[in-house]
Amino acid sequence: MIVVTKPGIPSFEIERICAELRNWNVTPEISIGTHKTIVGLVGDTAEIDPRQIQNLSPFIEEVVRVEHPFKQASLAWTYSQPSEVIVQTPSKTVTIGKNYPLIVVAGPCSVENEEMIVETALQVKAAGAQFLRGGAFKPRTSPYAFQGHGETALEWLAAAKEVSGLGIITEVMDAGDLDRIAAVADVIQIGARNMQNFSLLKKIAGVGKPILLKRGMSATIEDWLMAAEYILAAGKSQVILCERGIRTFDRKYTRNTLDLSAIPVLRTLTHLPIMIDPSHGTGKSEYVPAMAKAAIAAGCDSLMIEVHPHPDRALSDGPQSLTVREFEELMQDVGVLSQVFGRSQPSQFANATMKRFDLPTAIDGSRTIGG
Repeated sequence: MIVVTKPGIPSFEIERICAELRNWNVTPEISIGTHKTIVGLVGDTAEIDPRQIQNLSPFIEEVVRVEHPFKQASLAWTYSQPSEVIVQTPSKTVTIGKNYPLIVVAGPCSVENEEMIVETALQVKAAGAQFLRGGAFKPRTSPYAFQGHGETALEWLAAAKEVSGLGIITEVMDAGDLDRIAAVADVIQIGARNMQNFSLLKKIAGVGKPILLKRGMSATIEDWLMAAEYILAAGKSQVILCERGIRTFDRKYTRNTLDLSAIPVLRTLTHLPIMIDPSHGTGKSEYVPAMAKAAIAAGCDSLMIEVHPHPDRALSDGPQSLTVREFEELMQDVGVLSQVFGRSQPSQFANATMKRFDLPTAIDGSRTIGG
């Protein structure tokens, strides 16, 4: 249930309303918008009559009951306003959300050695990426597959972060590693295999870093949003949803089925930012550019692309990783499409040349689309 106040409500009146609401054994969560303030009620509101709340103050405009089982993840929770995730990277503040420029995350599946991850970080940054991804702890289907270098890999990620200034995104598998990972990562990833590890979801909410929640391999959209609800209900508001492909009946040609329809569906259900991972979604590098561009057209807020200097030598997920050159070419397309769909800022893809699109040049020297 949310309480929407009228514009111009005094701060003392908001405090008085919240004090009254606590008498119903709920916790008020205040969200101050440009024109209105929204108070979300966390707890069991089933027996509360909205008319009782409406009568608390003449400054209350509307009381809305959230019908979905995922309350705080629901779009109604923010009164149909998309939320954003703000990340302070070593070099700048990055905002991920519907009303902001497209954000690109790139890097290898696994951190293999310091030289490789530093080299990759510098190259993906030059192409326009804002975050470096790389696994220190790797959940693998086979116990005999490469499991990552663990704490040593975290040290290598820290070195890449210092040299490149990129933000770091890496996965946590065990709550015992949370503090070590949080010391390096700017965003902590919950992988597909841990999406419904509810004890981990509760614990990760206590870490002061944004959370990237990947969709489980066989999870419905509601399963996914309920997993996000665990994090939100535990007190963490900065959550990004990442679609990375689901397992369907046809696995002959792609590793997973990348559900791009999830983007418009999620827009009707949740306020949370949406990231797309076409690398895991297809499992084959030759399909990644097409699906990445389709994701931009569908309205995603961010892309996660696996990039490796030498995919043929990668210790994990080589077949789905782009070479640095392939990533640079993709970023040229991303730069143009981001402009077309209003998801870029003038300097964001400055290093990605537009020459191969033969875009006419305006009088001021900028590139234009469509002449």
